[in-house]
Amino acid sequence: MKKSLCPLVVVLIAFLAPLAHGQAFPSKPIRFIVGFPPGGTNDIVARLVAPKLGENLGQQVVVDNRGGANTAIACELFVRTPPDGHTIMLNAPGHATNPAMMKLNFDSIKDFSFITLVAESQNLLVVHPSLPARNVKELIALSKKHPGVINYGSSGIGTTVHLSAELFKHMTGINWVHIPYKGGGPGLVALLAGEISLYFGNVPTVIRQARDGKLRALATTGSKRSGAAPDIPTVAESGVPGYEVTTFYGISAPAKTPRPVIDKLHTEIVRALKSPEVSEKLQGLGAEPVGNTPEQYSAFMQAEIAKWGKVIKAAGIKAQ
Repeated sequence: MKKSLCPLVVVLIAFLAPLAHGQAFPSKPIRFIVGFPPGGTNDIVARLVAPKLGENLGQQVVVDNRGGANTAIACELFVRTPPDGHTIMLNAPGHATNPAMMKLNFDSIKDFSFITLVAESQNLLVVHPSLPARNVKELIALSKKHPGVINYGSSGIGTTVHLSAELFKHMTGINWVHIPYKGGGPGLVALLAGEISLYFGNVPTVIRQARDGKLRALATTGSKRSGAAPDIPTVAESGVPGYEVTTFYGISAPAKTPRPVIDKLHTEIVRALKSPEVSEKLQGLGAEPVGNTPEQYSAFMQAEIAKWGKVIKAAGIKAQ
């Protein structure tokens, strides 16, 4: 009788152990790694989510800024942490673009357990008023008439501001000159001064100048119109079907983190996103809360890596 029960006991222990692990989690404060210095949008998003998530989990969530190499430095540190759920990371677009631009010491899919997409925002295509294009179709026609003449600015190589323009070029067959700046602020100043002709700026960053008539807004880069600018059409509906660029913010854990721990983190992150104090502040930044499933977020990341890999290869973009 005892011998016959042994295999059953082993099976029960194997089944219950992860559940017990999930119930015991978290047993200490959560470290929340952000691959950018304090003060930027990614840092702001993390610091909006962290307090409410900590409240939900019953443990403090501490933001740890590790800037450099478009999040690659933070990722390399992160994948070496214990897969117990006590270290999580904010994923940004650099996670999807880095594999095609630089040699990495980690796998951008296999070394991560993706938990949920926190929020998405989009960019706004704005032009200097001196450029004689009042919509996307006119911009494309003007660009084809004068190849290699029109220039655009970006906040740096590999950013969504840069890649929004490169995807536009790739899908329309036009030729623009890229002028990278050291951040979004200098790029916007250059556009306002007429040093560059166009810019794919983050909606909250450029919408005021467009409303004031200092810039002309042509289109937003998302799959649907921005809630912050519902009167402005998307690039896709303006003549470039299939075009979509989003700036995303997601949360992951290290690979091999037990599924019960992932499920608990997912539940409490989504609950935090649904709270008015978090969702309203995200929307105030021009970001739409998401909170999808781990499987949906993983599929999203794989699709983003594949999409940007093609664009970066076609454009010959290399990290500097």
